Amino acid sequence: MTAPAATADAALTEELLSGLGGALPPRLGVAVSGGGDSMALLSLLHGMAVAAGSHLETVTVDHGLRPEAAEEATMVARHAARLGLAHETLHWRDWDGQGNLQNAAREARYRLMAGWAARRALPVVALGHTADDQAETVLMRLARRSGVDGLAAMAPRSERFGVTWLRPLLFARRAALRDHLRRAGLHWVEDPSNDDPRYARIRTRQSLDALTPLGIDVETLAEVARNMATARAALDAQTDRAAGDILRMEAGAQVMQADAFFAAPEEIRRRLMLRALGQINGGAYPPRRGPVAALIAGLAEGQAAALAGCQALLRRGEIWVFREYNAVRDLRVHVDQLWDGRWRAIPLEGQPPEAELRALGPEGLAQCPDWRSLGRPRAALLSTPAIWQGPRLLAAPLAGLDQKWHVRRESGAEWNKTAPLSH
Repeated sequence: MTAPAATADAALTEELLSGLGGALPPRLGVAVSGGGDSMALLSLLHGMAVAAGSHLETVTVDHGLRPEAAEEATMVARHAARLGLAHETLHWRDWDGQGNLQNAAREARYRLMAGWAARRALPVVALGHTADDQAETVLMRLARRSGVDGLAAMAPRSERFGVTWLRPLLFARRAALRDHLRRAGLHWVEDPSNDDPRYARIRTRQSLDALTPLGIDVETLAEVARNMATARAALDAQTDRAAGDILRMEAGAQVMQADAFFAAPEEIRRRLMLRALGQINGGAYPPRRGPVAALIAGLAEGQAAALAGCQALLRRGEIWVFREYNAVRDLRVHVDQLWDGRWRAIPLEGQPPEAELRALGPEGLAQCPDWRSLGRPRAALLSTPAIWQGPRLLAAPLAGLDQKWHVRRESGAEWNKTAPLSH
């Protein structure tokens, strides 16, 4: 390798290490599609893992949408084998033709990889997103009139599905990564959909050439993302302080002091509401700005409203945000299973074999004589978890009828503040 080439690869490695937080994790997974970005990431990480003694494994997701995908996954598997690395191909075959294909495929990809990471005891998975991807994301979010969170685009580090996702190449250009592959004599594949103008991202990618003479290029847009990420961190810190002062959890609901909430700046109010909604519904993506603003404006007028599977109401100087009954009225699981992604019943020993966890509902609440003494809104109690045996209510711990039963809110079920996964 010539001196300039060695210098270029050393610079890539150094910046990659910085993107990893200064050190390679002891156990790490890497998502590899066979494209240039992920193949370069694998090449660089492999060299670092050998030097550091870290355990590295690879994974590929075959969405079953292109006939070439299976062959590309095989190519990645062969390359991983040459490097002495374990590899697994995950298959997605659940596309029903409804909704946004790219969004559905992306969501499925992360869920599948999270399951793989859990099976392989890999707490961290690296993704090959580049500065070019970041710039395209910023431009797409700009077209959607996004705020600070949207323009912060992809986070270098995020937590979801119990996995830490790292994007250590957000500093790197696609061209530089392909130069690295050429120097290493490594092959990669080009997905033909990368030139398909039917996709918004591809149209955005093509538009960057026209914007470059105006100074709106990849480096500029990537810097905008970094600036917005800094602003987002400051807003999150202020929201943390406000939440600590005015928000509490009661019976699974998020309860906020109304006067303090409405006295907060508009953006902090919005973030507090998003946090409350996310803690209840566990959604990966927060509701859009307009519906949230309408919800808050309605609360200021004393109007209850529902949004994102949650209900909010103003009562006795407090804002209650809780699970909407209609969102869980038909949800039932065996008593030893997780209900609504948040609740477990205790005790599990000695329970009737046909006992179920399901929403309390109006019929169940009518069997709870002391619920009014708790001071909790009737609407909030309707959607709380209760233990049933057929039509018979065994216990409703959050409505004052415990009968030696308890319900526990699972830790880690809540929405996190990092940016949603993208791309």
